[in-house]
Order: sequence, then C-alpha cells, then structure tokens
Amino acid sequence: MKGFLASLLLTCSIPAVAETAYVIGVEQAEFLPHYSGDANGNFKGFTRELFDRFATHSGVRLVFRVMPADVLLPALLAGEIDAKYPDNPNWSPQAKTGRNLHYSQPVVNYVDGVMVMPRRAGLGLDELRRLAVVDGWSPRGFEELIGANRVQVVSSKGLPRMVRQVLRRDAEGAYYNVVVAAYYLNNVRARPGALVFDAGLPHTRATFNLSSIEHRELIERFDRFLDEQQAEITALKDRHQVEANLSSEYIGMEQWKIDFLERQKRKREADR
Repeated sequence: MKGFLASLLLTCSIPAVAETAYVIGVEQAEFLPHYSGDANGNFKGFTRELFDRFATHSGVRLVFRVMPADVLLPALLAGEIDAKYPDNPNWSPQAKTGRNLHYSQPVVNYVDGVMVMPRRAGLGLDELRRLAVVDGWSPRGFEELIGANRVQVVSSKGLPRMVRQVLRRDAEGAYYNVVVAAYYLNNVRARPGALVFDAGLPHTRATFNLSSIEHRELIERFDRFLDEQQAEITALKDRHQVEANLSSEYIGMEQWKIDFLERQKRKREADR
C-alpha cells in the first residue's frame, strides 16, 4: 500500500507536458470554398478542416486569428502571429526583404484569371477594354496594358459587385481567383456558367503555402502531415472542390454543370 501511495504521489508531482500551441493568422474574407473568416473570428471552409486535421494528427493546438488581408503579413513580420495562411514565396517580395521566411510545400494549387461571359471567351486582349478588379487585388499580367491605357481598371468593392459589373456590361471581364468566382456563381448567385474562365487571357497559376519566421519546426511538422495524409487530403480537396478542373475552361465547376454547358455550346454551334 505504501509503495502504491508513493508511486501515486510521484506521478502527481510530475508536471503534464504542455500541448504545443501556435497562432495562425488567416484572412478575414469570404473566399469559399477555400475559407471564410469574419470580423467575429469565425473561420470555416476547406482550410479550417485541413488545419483541424493537422492539429489532431500532429498533436498541436492551433489558434486561428482572423485578420484583414493587408494586416496579415505585417503581423507575421512583427511576431504577433506564429504563421500565416495563405502565403506564397512570390507575394510581397519587397516587404519580405531581409526576413528569413520558411514556407511549407504547396497546399493548394490556384488560378487567378479573367472571367468573361461565355460568348466573349476566346476573343482575345483586343476585345478586353475594361477589367473589373476588386480593390486591393493586382491583376498580374495586365500591368503593362494598364500602364499603356489599353486596359482600364474598373474598381469594385467585392466579388458580388464585380460579377454584376460584368453581367451588366460595365466591364468585359473580371479578374479574380477562378475557383472562388465559380463557387460564388454556382452556389451563391445560382448562375452557373454565367461567367467562364478565359484561358487565352493573362492569368497566374501558383500555390497557397503556410509560412512562418520563428517556427520552422511547425512548417516541418505540417509538411510531414501533408506527405503522410495525401489520400485523405486529396479526398478533402475533392469534397470542397478547391482544385476542380484547374486545367480546363470550366475551373471550379462540378461535372454535371460542365456537361450542361457543353450541351448548350453544342446547341449554339448547331444553330449557327
């Protein structure tokens, strides 16, 4: 009995190993299917599920701090957050000069490009005079054209307004993340196919990564998780459609919607 009590007292005197906790800065934006973060700190979508799986798999505790997009990088550089998502080595290179950021392997592939009405797809740059762009976005590939006044930027406060601008013909195209724009048209606006990606216009293919300055060990653990859980992560991506049809004009669309649009296209061609 004495031996048992001594063992019990020894066990109680050993402090529990604290669970490692990291503060992850995420964007305050409606950017589904990737993520949705609001001013109240609510955060959901593919990204939330992915990081919740990572926390469970790796035995870490993650605290999500939802912040405006333009505040995220300064917060990381100031040490106010432990990591930032999304990030990419090519984003804001001047602000990162002299800082040793660590990046995870790619988490999600994405395409930023121009969405146009279907009848305008393939018309080329000469027919694109006005480009709707959400405030704060940089339409990569259009810098010289904008500087030469060949393309006029039509300012927009957000994705819904930008889509309306194109549908009302206030602009010939809208520059945005193509999967997110398609998700909005398919699931929020309920206008699947009203705008389609024009792969013939300048666009960017890149990746979302996790970044950190002080916590290289977090990046290494996250990379191991991505390697070890490839099948599960692929299934999660498929369920959220975050990489749906990235190599086709129907980026972000489900197969039944693609089939519907293809039937419409064949009908239009037959009627000519």
